[in-house]
Amino acid sequence: MSFIKRYLIALNKYKWVPVISIAATTTAAGLLSLTQSAPAPQYRGQGALALNQPPALFSEAGTQIQEAGQSLTRELLLADNVIEATARQTGIKPEVMAEKLQVSVQQPDAELKTPFLVGINYVSGKPEEAQAVVAALMQGMVQQSQLVNSARLRSRIDEISKRLPAVTEDLRKAEQALEQYNRREEADILSARAGGLVGAIAGSKEQQRQIRLTLEGVSAQIASLENRLGLSADQAYISSALSADPIIANLRAQIYQTESQVEILRRDLRAEHPDVIALNNQLDSYKKLLSARSQEVLGGNGITAPISNASAVSELRQRSSLDPTRQQLANTLVSLQTQRDTLRQQVQAALKTEQELRQEYATIPNKQLEQQRLAQTMALKKALFDRIQAALIDAQAAEAETTTSLRIEQPANVLPIEVSGPLSPIILMLGGAGAGLVVGGALVFLLSTLEGRYYTKEELQTALRQQSAPLLEMLPLLDESLLPPALLNDARVVTLITEEGSPYLNAYERLRGNLKRLGGKGAKVVLVTSAGQGEGKTHCAYNLAIASARAGKRTVLIEADLRKPSLMDALGVTPDLGAAIEPIQYYGSPGDCIRIVPSLENLYIVPSTGPQRQPTAILESSEMKRLLEDCRGRFDFVVVDTPPILRYNDALLLESSVDGFMLVTKPGQTQESMLNQALELLSESQIPFFGAVINGADIPLMEDEGSDNDVDDLADLGALEDDEFDAAAYGYREEYQGLSRR
Repeated sequence: MSFIKRYLIALNKYKWVPVISIAATTTAAGLLSLTQSAPAPQYRGQGALALNQPPALFSEAGTQIQEAGQSLTRELLLADNVIEATARQTGIKPEVMAEKLQVSVQQPDAELKTPFLVGINYVSGKPEEAQAVVAALMQGMVQQSQLVNSARLRSRIDEISKRLPAVTEDLRKAEQALEQYNRREEADILSARAGGLVGAIAGSKEQQRQIRLTLEGVSAQIASLENRLGLSADQAYISSALSADPIIANLRAQIYQTESQVEILRRDLRAEHPDVIALNNQLDSYKKLLSARSQEVLGGNGITAPISNASAVSELRQRSSLDPTRQQLANTLVSLQTQRDTLRQQVQAALKTEQELRQEYATIPNKQLEQQRLAQTMALKKALFDRIQAALIDAQAAEAETTTSLRIEQPANVLPIEVSGPLSPIILMLGGAGAGLVVGGALVFLLSTLEGRYYTKEELQTALRQQSAPLLEMLPLLDESLLPPALLNDARVVTLITEEGSPYLNAYERLRGNLKRLGGKGAKVVLVTSAGQGEGKTHCAYNLAIASARAGKRTVLIEADLRKPSLMDALGVTPDLGAAIEPIQYYGSPGDCIRIVPSLENLYIVPSTGPQRQPTAILESSEMKRLLEDCRGRFDFVVVDTPPILRYNDALLLESSVDGFMLVTKPGQTQESMLNQALELLSESQIPFFGAVINGADIPLMEDEGSDNDVDDLADLGALEDDEFDAAAYGYREEYQGLSRR
């Protein structure tokens, strides 16, 4: 409803826009009706194509190509080559043909049981032209279908031929990899499968057991011979080697012989006797030769170190003096020692062989898996190669089976087109008027939107709520036919509610009461302003003062708008001719500038001296401040009318002399941007902002307007007691100013 009301208000404001729009479109339609002429005859050539039933196909590729050829689109059938071929055949330019040609493609639907169908329509003023174009175009579409099928098949063959070399190379590499692996590992894998490795491991363990048994027997024989000889195997080897050497035996005999001679000589001669000394020297020489020969026989292994004392020579002589039997036993012991060492080496070799066999057996599963992987890879490559080969052979075989997918379902025929005569001028003008009405309505809406104004009281009320601005009162739209005539003064009109008991006066009485309650004792001097012009601030200031005087309050109205002439003649006050000449002196004499209103009791007025060239200097003067202070002391209620706050800063100059501001708004006049700026400016003021007034609201005029549902912001306040009302109103005002400052 708010939108409709806003639109109706905008329509009333811009009512000339639909009128001009309707007049313009109606005129254009009338001119169009004068230029109409009888249309020339037209002919429609038409034909239809359907899917062709292919013959029996033996290749899979041919079947697939034929099925794909049934999915034809309009773009495919009207390709450039088809249009150009038809144009050459008929002698018509392609762009001219495209303007007159209509082609529809109906896709098949199994649920609706509709077949595939291509419809062709060509409109021309010549029947033979329509016939020729439709026939040539259908023939071209049939050939296009066959070309498309052949191109698809050739594309498939080319793609297969491109892939075949790479697939063949991959198969060859896979076969070579499997072949090389089998050459290296297949023998071991086959051996493991036949149980050869397991048998070899078992045989190695058995061989080790036999060798250990033999080793234990040899070790027992060695221990027995060592006990019998009293020699270890190494000692037996040395003794046997020394005893078997003939030189050592000869030296040992000579030593024995020399020792015998020394013993004989010692019986008769002293040790210092030359013969004894010569024999001892000879004995020492034999011993050295014995030691040197022993080292030669034993290979110098360190066992027969040089003999330097008698005990060592004695031991050497004892080791080299084995009898044949003991020498045979020593040789046997040495042989058994050699056999034992050999057996031990055989055991170590058998253990190493077993470990190698076990390691090789452990790798058999991995080798088998690798062989299977290579074989599987080769099988996959072989399968892909076989498929590609089969697909290539199948595609090559399908070349002979490729045909068109379309057939001519309905041959080309030509039918005349019924052409209606020119439209009636009345119908054209009515249509133009309707179009003008729509365009005009749209222009009205656009203009109202671009204007950025609040057109309804609901919009203003919502905007104030969003800004947390208190709503003091909704003042009804005045019906001027029921009121005394307004007085004109410099093209400004102010309607005064002077009739006692007027229902309009109730709203201003409520406004005065709300100001008193909201401001308490601090709402004695109220400054009335607006965001812009034409919002009725002067109208509200005059009637608020009248309502206060009607209530028995000594009230004075100060016209502080020094930029426009005074409206005091509307109250029947005679102007002071000298006030405009010396305004400072005028405001410095309160007894002269404060004038009584003769027609209304308790109402006084300070007329404006405007228009003035420097109004701000007058408003900032000490005389003006003393006048306001004098009015505060002499009167019960003071109303100060000032210019719009966004156009001039006159209202802010009086900030220190008043108790608060009241902002007047009006549907159809207040702009959104200006209202927001004004509220922000008032919120930064050092004195309270009492609230806003919606002037000229479209609300029903009733004797008890307090029950009006539209004044939602005042309904709850009216139900409170005086003390509760004052507290709630003060909190509402403080909350607004706090939010605005943030």
